[in-house]
Amino acid sequence: MGKRYTINHEVAYYECDINQTMTFPALLSVAIKSSTDQSDELERGTEYINKLGITWVITQTEVQISRLPQVGEKITIVTEPTEFNRYFCYRSYWVYDAAGNELLKIDMSFVLMDIENRKMSSVDAALMAPYESPKVKKIRRWPKIEKVESGQKELYHVRYYDLDSNHHVNNAMYFNWLIDVLGYDFMTKHMPTYVNVKFDKEVLYGNDIESFYEIIEGTDVKTRHEIRLGDQLACEANILWQKRS
Repeated sequence: MGKRYTINHEVAYYECDINQTMTFPALLSVAIKSSTDQSDELERGTEYINKLGITWVITQTEVQISRLPQVGEKITIVTEPTEFNRYFCYRSYWVYDAAGNELLKIDMSFVLMDIENRKMSSVDAALMAPYESPKVKKIRRWPKIEKVESGQKELYHVRYYDLDSNHHVNNAMYFNWLIDVLGYDFMTKHMPTYVNVKFDKEVLYGNDIESFYEIIEGTDVKTRHEIRLGDQLACEANILWQKRS
């Protein structure tokens, strides 16, 4: 396994929703900060890889949730680059409360993208050496994401502040489009327990995207999501929910 890295964070009110729970965009941003800080410390930060003409892009995110952090809560984020192969790098994140209880676990896969031609680049072992994560041949198989079959949709326009320094939509922003469509009543009555998201295509400034969703009622509530750019799939997700007590 790779080198672990830890940061501490106090959850601010502006990172939370009206239920006083930390939002997914805020949570993912803090998680990514932990791995960014580690890369900076290992001299493999954004400036370093950009000079090589490449940048990191998230392709998949899976989240197992026991409880979302609350406003004012002090949390600890531990991250570890677990392994990599020729094209994919895998990293895990754990979020703990002040008593050391695990609140959630996040698994992500990343690829390196050539900044100029926007195509995937192979992973150089020398680039990964400081992380001490093992090189493997296998490609991780993620749980299959169920497609939206007969859902509804909302239209969104990509704005300037939706973009990150790579000039494409920040991955955390996708969660706003995925979840916003569920509406006030649903979000105030349910809390997520599991999330599986796959990022298929870049969304750029000025694009109009459609967020499709479908709510499946059962023992557990499941929502299926797709973000489409015209006839192209940009992002897809499945989320499990439980009713708030």
